[in-house]
Amino acid sequence: MDIPAKGKLLNDSLASADASPAGREALEKMGRFLTQAIFLEVSVHPKPGLVTRFGNGAHRDMSILTFAMSSAVLSKSFYDLLAMGAAHEGALPQLFAKARRYGELSERELLESTKNVNTQRGILFSGGILSLAAGVMLKDNITASVENICQSVRALTAGLVERELCCLAAKRRLTVGELLFKKHKITGIRGEVEKGFPSVAATGLPALREAFGRGADLNDALAHTLLALMTVVEDSNVVWRSGYGKLPYVQAAASSILEAGSVFTGCGRSLLDRTAAKFAKDRISPGGSADLLAITVALYLLENRQFPVAII
Repeated sequence: MDIPAKGKLLNDSLASADASPAGREALEKMGRFLTQAIFLEVSVHPKPGLVTRFGNGAHRDMSILTFAMSSAVLSKSFYDLLAMGAAHEGALPQLFAKARRYGELSERELLESTKNVNTQRGILFSGGILSLAAGVMLKDNITASVENICQSVRALTAGLVERELCCLAAKRRLTVGELLFKKHKITGIRGEVEKGFPSVAATGLPALREAFGRGADLNDALAHTLLALMTVVEDSNVVWRSGYGKLPYVQAAASSILEAGSVFTGCGRSLLDRTAAKFAKDRISPGGSADLLAITVALYLLENRQFPVAII
């Protein structure tokens, strides 16, 4: 399908959508929260190996400018997928298949916007699923809560790993995620969404709440949350770029920073700075954890509407 077909696919999905002002306002919220989340994630500094507002981390082909270009595409996609979920009247597998086709077209636009640099394909998938789930909740009049939306994500993606990763023998050309599953049995973001974002629910959100409770500003609260996620996430980006052996190294490095006090102590901050420099030098990039930081932020905003600190 070409790009105009993307618009037709969306228009067909919106035919039965709620056109009331209240319905529109509700539809827009998750798209807005996700857009805010992806801009906040890329801006946080320091982050080991990742692009920030002050540097490119382990990356030579992207910067915060690259993220700015692709984020505009993502913002539209998040809203569109939420609307698609709110309009859908059939079974969930049909909705997921429709969203997959739309996502493929969005991915093409994403790469066009960055001249084929892959900045945010991971968050297009995970954020797109979250948007779709929020749309289903709106249609079914389900209360907006982290527990409910994670359940909606699980329902949407039931059987995803089995369908897409466990039957690869017949495929000639495998994606990165498929290659990593075939070699290391890593389920990556597919496994995370199929389980309803367990890393976010069990680690990311508690870490973010803890940071705010200890008086951290927004930047430091997000940096602390990223470190917590890095200790538990099976980060396919680390494995693909640096090898499977680097995954426990990354998790241990993040754990060491947390044990040293994280962003709350001088020792923790110093170790974070040194780790960021080391990851940049060794070209280690925990991009999967970064994507889940954005999901964490979006879910926090879904439940709280705003942060308890100044936006500076």
